[in-house]
Formats: sequence, C-alpha cells, structure tokens
Amino acid sequence: MNRSFSVALKYGLFITASLIAFFLILKLFNLHENPWLRLFNGVFMAAGIYYAIKYFKLSSDSAFTYVDGFKTGLMTGFIATILFTAFMAIYLFHLDTNFSKMLLSEWFSNYEEGTGILVFIILIEGLASTVVLTLTSMQIFKKSHNIPQKS
Repeated sequence: MNRSFSVALKYGLFITASLIAFFLILKLFNLHENPWLRLFNGVFMAAGIYYAIKYFKLSSDSAFTYVDGFKTGLMTGFIATILFTAFMAIYLFHLDTNFSKMLLSEWFSNYEEGTGILVFIILIEGLASTVVLTLTSMQIFKKSHNIPQKS
C-alpha cells in the first residue's frame, strides 16, 4: 500500500472518529442544534491534517516534497469528510429525522429543499476546509528556499 495513503487513512479515520464523538457529545448536552459549534469541526480537521503531514514528513526523511505532503493532507481530509458525511447522512435520514426537519425549517424555510441539501453542505464544507487547511499546513512543512535549512 502506498505510504502516503496509509498515513492518510490512519489520520482520516482519527479525524472521523473525533468529529463523530464531538457531534455525539454535543447531542448529549442538547447543543447539536447550535450551528456556531460546528466551527470546532475545523479544529479537529486542522489537527488531523497537520499531524498526518508531520508524520508523513518524519517517516519519509529527506525524500519529502511539497507535492507528497499536499497529497497526504488532501487524502486525509477527503477520507475524513466522506466518512463523516456518510455518518451524518445516516443520522439525518434514519436516526433523528426531526433534527433535519428542524434545521430545514430554520435555515432553508424559503427554498423547500430536502435533507439532501444538508448532506451536500456538510460535504462541501469538509472538502473546502480540507483544501484550505492543507495549504495552510504545508506552509509550515515546505522547504524554504529563502532560509538555509538542513536537509
């Protein structure tokens, strides 16, 4: 198996588990309806992508390139996003349909869209944040041509 993919899979599963646990903890305290708390999903995503790239860089020694790190970060975030979106789709469609109805009535009252729009929004938010957070993390891990570094 490709080393980059195995690192991405490991950290992607870690991010997914963190996101699901965070959502369920919010649900436990009845805070899952507050959309502002979704901002903390970015913290879990950022940490997971950062540590995935860091681990991959440490394990690849001097063979680490910007493209390899970027690819690892993207795959990590995409895996986490797809798995978390699948969990939320199951949750919204089968486990708590009243939650999706509440969200749709408050957020999309004028558009008459179904629960699928919520799943689509979760997917797009995850993919967009993955790209941004990977680019941000790679600024830390890239080799600089301005300052002499040890290889």
